[in-house]
Amino acid sequence: MYENELSRYGYQQQLSRQLRFRDLLAYGLVYMVPIAPMAIFGSVYATSGGMVALAYAIGVAALVFTAFSYAQMVRAFPMSGSVYNYAGRGISPPVGFLAGWVILLDYVLVPGLLYLVASVAMHATVPAVPVWVWLLGFVAVNTVVNSVGIRMTAMVTRVMLVAELLVLAVFLAVAGWALASGKGPFSWDAFYDADTFGWPVVAGAVSIAVLSFLGFDGISMLAEEARGGSRQVGRAMAAVLVVAGVLFIAQTWLAAMLVPDPGGLLTDGDPSGTAFYDAAEVAGGSWLATVCAVATAIAWGLPNSMVAQVATSRLLYAMARDRQLPAFLARVSIRRSVPVNATLLTGVVSLALGLYMATRADGITVLSSLINFGAMVAFLVLHVTVVVHHLIRGRSGNWWAHLVMPAVGFAILAYVVVHANIAAQRVGVAWLGLGVLVLAGLYATGRRPTLSGLAPARPQADRRDVERV
Repeated sequence: MYENELSRYGYQQQLSRQLRFRDLLAYGLVYMVPIAPMAIFGSVYATSGGMVALAYAIGVAALVFTAFSYAQMVRAFPMSGSVYNYAGRGISPPVGFLAGWVILLDYVLVPGLLYLVASVAMHATVPAVPVWVWLLGFVAVNTVVNSVGIRMTAMVTRVMLVAELLVLAVFLAVAGWALASGKGPFSWDAFYDADTFGWPVVAGAVSIAVLSFLGFDGISMLAEEARGGSRQVGRAMAAVLVVAGVLFIAQTWLAAMLVPDPGGLLTDGDPSGTAFYDAAEVAGGSWLATVCAVATAIAWGLPNSMVAQVATSRLLYAMARDRQLPAFLARVSIRRSVPVNATLLTGVVSLALGLYMATRADGITVLSSLINFGAMVAFLVLHVTVVVHHLIRGRSGNWWAHLVMPAVGFAILAYVVVHANIAAQRVGVAWLGLGVLVLAGLYATGRRPTLSGLAPARPQADRRDVERV
């Protein structure tokens, strides 16, 4: 049944449908990393005026609407490519190209950032091994695993997920005991502090915290590899977002009450990226700080970047399949049913990007800002696509699902984007401008964006036309 979902769009089922709901859930959680806030806790804390838990709570609220919009569109267009395919088919192919171009800023840069963060952290733990060696090792391992096949990726990520959850459980238990023992003052300031609260302040922090949530949308890239079809993908996205959001809020709230020098963190920020580990040391000693630091490094460097590479390769594959990127990226290994060239290219680009950014003192900060901006702009396009495809073109009568929900999600994210890092805004706009030039080049060379099977993409309108006749 689900194997035929692609036929009406003019595609063949080339990727292997082997992923069950639990695989999708594990994939999304690993991509988001249950302990992701540990790496950027200090930045979010300082930017939010100490209201780090509030920043994550608002992030969950904003992205619940985005997950709902994803679920609407993945059922309409059950294929790889995410916002690229949704906007291209729901609005028009040129809009889809630009949406894909914008989200490339997220997907192509994410693996490089993850490898860099992990390599820097491991170098700090084992100074004898240089950053470039860790980078090379992480990239090599993940590229090999992803090239073997999606089942191998799923198996490895499940094992890694269990390890991450164990580390998080240890921290939550030790931190809770420490607070009960009086090692830190119980407080709700991480959710609301009247002295520092301001919506622009919180929005700026949310624009950073969003980095921890990126990954739930990556599940949509596996629509052609999921058993149970598109409905299963939508369920997995919603479940992952809620579960991860609860874990993020819990660990940042506890850590906020154990920060050894709150005033100094607010004033000076967290340039060394150790604020969470400092709080862990207050809670349980240096052993807990080390466990959290090493677990974060391994989580970002192996399972997280592994699934990020999967998502990126599927986006490249989808765009190349439609002749909007070089055709060699659409090549699928017959034996392994994976887009092998796209997977290898993602590994090479991630390695080069990581090595370059490792030479810059602000490399991690720059990459984080760019990734968040690209993702949020893509989410904005997604919400617009839901309205255009379902409400305007499909003449849907479901105003709640196809107007109210996407409109609220759009409004929240638009506010966050406006208050995002200025440098990220400039580079993001420049990247979009470059995409417009590339699009113009495609038109000039007779390769204007086209998508196969667009006629069946508007089933509601088609049915009504038949009924009128």
